[in-house]
Amino acid sequence: MKVYEKAPAKINLSLDVLRKREDGYHEVEMIMTMVDLADRLEMEELPRDTIIISSQAGYIPLDEKNLAFQAAKLIKERYGVKKGVYIHLDKRIPVSAGLAGGSTDAAATLRGLNRLWDLNIPSQELQKLGEELGSDVPFCVTGGTAIARGRGEKLTPLGAPPPCWVVLVKPPINVSTADVYGRFRVDRIERRPRTQDLLRAIDASDFAGMCGALGNVLEEVTIPMHPEVRYIKESMLRLGADGALMSGSGPTVFALVQRESKLARIYNGLRGFCREVHVVRLLATPLEQTRT
Repeated sequence: MKVYEKAPAKINLSLDVLRKREDGYHEVEMIMTMVDLADRLEMEELPRDTIIISSQAGYIPLDEKNLAFQAAKLIKERYGVKKGVYIHLDKRIPVSAGLAGGSTDAAATLRGLNRLWDLNIPSQELQKLGEELGSDVPFCVTGGTAIARGRGEKLTPLGAPPPCWVVLVKPPINVSTADVYGRFRVDRIERRPRTQDLLRAIDASDFAGMCGALGNVLEEVTIPMHPEVRYIKESMLRLGADGALMSGSGPTVFALVQRESKLARIYNGLRGFCREVHVVRLLATPLEQTRT
């Protein structure tokens, strides 16, 4: 038997850091949603008790450093599964990009093995498992749109944002999330996201209001380190995007576009200086309603 899971990327419509916690993590408040740029995972049971991962991508680890491997190991140990699994990872999401590529692969592994081995683990329990793997994994387990607090694991589901196109641009640099948070200083934030305004805009399906309330405090750290992030963001707006923001700790920047007629100009303008440009749609429906 084989199972297949889609592992979509996430973007942050807002990202605020409230304080640094005693455990070393940062207390955050962020609104996240998913986009239709996705890795795809194929999982097949093996007769011997082992975990094997393969991928067409030559730039990702295929051992214990891979979050999908860690997810498989965790679920096997926690539920006493003595069977093995072969996982093929068709990688499409850029790595170290602020799009939760590793986290969404881990979440897809939890969902897929839950089905493959008929474990009948409820979604909330899968999310608790995900907390042990990374702050973005609980959200990626269920997807949709949510406001996340705590380290990112305290989730409140939201309604779908207004439908639109999303243009993702990842410059040819990698950004370490740990490095960005290590440089971040809560007392030096110049401008906080308008989280409540964004929540109201989503609730009212107000696209212009949503674009006007986008915000990410980590831009204040990543942009001075990598000025190309600012250039991409400004280029998007100049080319006609309705809103633009860096996702997560970067370096990927996304543009929100309501009118399809604008897409060609924005895409071609960005492809002129950046190879990784993707045009996708918001994927705001929870994943259990969209399984393919």
